[in-house]
Amino acid sequence: MHLHPSARKLFGAILALIFLQRILFCFCSPGARGEALQHGQSETLPRFLQEPVDAYIIKSNPIKLRCQAQPALQIFFKCNGEWVHQSQHMSQEHADVVTGLKIREVMINISRQQVEDFHGPEDYWCLCVAWSHLGTSKSRKASVRIAYLRKNFEQDPQGTEVPLDGMIVLHCRPPEGVPVAEVEWLKNDEPLSFGDDGMSNTRGDHDLIISEARLSDSGNYTCAASNIVAKRRSATAVVVVYVNGGWSSWTGWSPCSVHCGRGVQKRSRTCTNPAPLNGGAFCEGTPSQKSPCNTVCPVDGGWGEWSEWSVCSSDCERQRSRECTAPEPKHGGRLCDGVAAAAENCTGGLCTQRSLPQTKRTSDVALYSGLAAGVVTMVMLIIAVTLYRRSQSEYGVDVIDSSALTGGFQSFSFKTSRQGEPKELTAEQVCRVCVCACVRACVHMSGCFLISSLSLSLSLSLSLSLSLSLSLSPSLPLSAGISLLVPHGGIAEDTTWEMYMSINQEDSSAMSEDGSEIFLSPAVTYGPPGLDLSCPTAMTVAHCAEVSAENWTIRLKRQTQDNKWEEVMSVDEESTSCYCLLEAQRCHVLLGQPGRYALVGEALNQEAAKRLRLAVFGGLDSSNSLGFTIRVYCVEDTPHSFQEVAVGERSRGGRLLEEPKIMLFRGNTFSLQVSIQDVPRLLWSIKPFNTCQEFSFSQVWAGNQCPLQCAFSLERYSHSSSQLSCKISIRQVAGEEQILQIYTSVVENEKGVVPFFTQSDCTVTSQTGSRAFKIPLSIRQRITATFDAANSNGKDWQLLAQKLHIDRNLCYFACQESPSSVILSLWEAQHQDPGDLDSLASALEEIGKVQGDCY
Repeated sequence: MHLHPSARKLFGAILALIFLQRILFCFCSPGARGEALQHGQSETLPRFLQEPVDAYIIKSNPIKLRCQAQPALQIFFKCNGEWVHQSQHMSQEHADVVTGLKIREVMINISRQQVEDFHGPEDYWCLCVAWSHLGTSKSRKASVRIAYLRKNFEQDPQGTEVPLDGMIVLHCRPPEGVPVAEVEWLKNDEPLSFGDDGMSNTRGDHDLIISEARLSDSGNYTCAASNIVAKRRSATAVVVVYVNGGWSSWTGWSPCSVHCGRGVQKRSRTCTNPAPLNGGAFCEGTPSQKSPCNTVCPVDGGWGEWSEWSVCSSDCERQRSRECTAPEPKHGGRLCDGVAAAAENCTGGLCTQRSLPQTKRTSDVALYSGLAAGVVTMVMLIIAVTLYRRSQSEYGVDVIDSSALTGGFQSFSFKTSRQGEPKELTAEQVCRVCVCACVRACVHMSGCFLISSLSLSLSLSLSLSLSLSLSLSPSLPLSAGISLLVPHGGIAEDTTWEMYMSINQEDSSAMSEDGSEIFLSPAVTYGPPGLDLSCPTAMTVAHCAEVSAENWTIRLKRQTQDNKWEEVMSVDEESTSCYCLLEAQRCHVLLGQPGRYALVGEALNQEAAKRLRLAVFGGLDSSNSLGFTIRVYCVEDTPHSFQEVAVGERSRGGRLLEEPKIMLFRGNTFSLQVSIQDVPRLLWSIKPFNTCQEFSFSQVWAGNQCPLQCAFSLERYSHSSSQLSCKISIRQVAGEEQILQIYTSVVENEKGVVPFFTQSDCTVTSQTGSRAFKIPLSIRQRITATFDAANSNGKDWQLLAQKLHIDRNLCYFACQESPSSVILSLWEAQHQDPGDLDSLASALEEIGKVQGDCY
């Protein structure tokens, strides 16, 4: 509060009178001076124990200025050269506990309005004036300012990309403020400490300097400014430390491309020393070199001219010879064919040899007689051994010989007949069908690329004279991982059946209300419904479960007429109506009636896992010449699921950018995240908020019907940027992670689509008659006849099942008319490699040895 000038003069005069009165009283009245000393007042000038200090007004809160002096009769504040009214002073007095002298303390409040109303050449200031009997003392001036901090930085740090070991310099100018703001640097929202590992900060201009950049220095940097009023943060500067690619050493030269004459040899190198990282430049130069080469051609030998006939000898023969020198074989060439010497009778049969002595003729007779006796003995011994082995094996030596098993089987190349013109094949009532699938349609949806369910039909007319017709689309057939085996004798003679198969991806939501069960395989249908077979069919279905009895309960289920799924059997239990042989990636099932079947799993704990196949495809953006799209698929690890994706990508001109990888997705309720990393920011841009995408747990765990896909849209800054390197990270939260490393050239995509599968990936392997089986029919009949009937040696079908490692659930085979025949059908479904015939022969031979040891 300020006084009127006239009042201020009056107040000053009163203070002067009081001061003079005090002086006169002290000097003219010794008694009064003694009384003052008795009350703790010394004869010295006032000494300030506490002076007012500089202060800042924050927002609208007033501040207090404080003074303490000793000895002091009065203390008053003077602000901006004017006295502060006595009513605004708050004073108190107390005695010093040591000296006993009185200490006077005075305080005043300064408001924001007072400071704002002051307009002077300097800041608002105040000081204290203290009086004693000897005079006055003045304190230091204390300035009072309004504190503030502007919002905007005078200079924000700018993002940068620097090479490894380069220098990083980030500039920062904090906002204007009172008091001056202090600056600190944050990396990924964590404070930085300076002076370590080559990092420094020039405090004068607040710049951040990193003298030698490391890969770990990449991150988001922020400049933070603060004072007593507020805190401010600058815009984030993204710092990328990149690594330019370097060539590895050259490999050795390859062999010459031709075995004879002029050819080419190659050597290569890779851009991996180091590999480009964080958008670093690709290696300059070519990754391969060619060099002409000459290979010496082999020279085949040739016969020279025959020599002249020799003189007729005493044996009535003449001889001649020739040499392999025209030309002589060189450099691996073949030797001459034919004989090097020839002999002939030189007298036309008229030459008569001299008679031999009688002793010579006698010795020749004895020699020939001994040789004849030895030959007869050897033949009898071989016959005896053969008869003994036949008596021990009971099914002939040809069964335990792998050559006998393979000799009756020939490969069969089936050609698809034209629709409406079925090709008649002379065969018995047997058939093996390995299903190859063709995708029908594709559906595009926002955010996720989905493919419609696939349905494939194979139409088989089976009779004594079998005809088979396939209706396939013009696109490339691809293996679906499904096979069906109709055993020999399964269809009665003079009977014709029209058979079909179809494959569908089912939605697990239709399986159970609580979602505890999910499909682990496609749903496979074969028919017709009234198909009457005299023995079980063997069907093989691929699945995606990471098989473990502790983590899964896996069941075979069949769809009823009301579209509900009923349990047929559990793969771990025994049943007389069905048989399941579960392997790591396939399940072989023996079925007695047609229908729609599928493998269904129920997770017992969070360690239960499905196998996912991860693949990344790419292609140019048709709507943007500078655009490039990367599509990432996460599908179940079955041939059928992946081939749906492959056919769809081929139809849109996609290109496989990296070999697919397998990932275990566990039933722990955590989601799946797909992100793109290390995109070269100087060459490519990516749409914002598009670097990481996420699929919920239920989408991955139970979403069988539609393969999951996410897309990343990139755009290069110029057509000269033809190379792209980046990483695709696919991880389950709190689970496994897989990295797909992409090194690709956009130019290759412009030249044409590079195929990622060829026509040889699958052939239509529908086979009929004896050609459909590895085991020749005659040997199969002999094996079943031997093992179906128990004998004293114990060679029954149970021993056969044990040696073929399919001896679980024997009660099923016991209910069959020919257990051995069903066991062999299951073995054929399990072993689709022709080379596995050796394992069957070895098992039969082992059975023969075991029984031979019992005698």
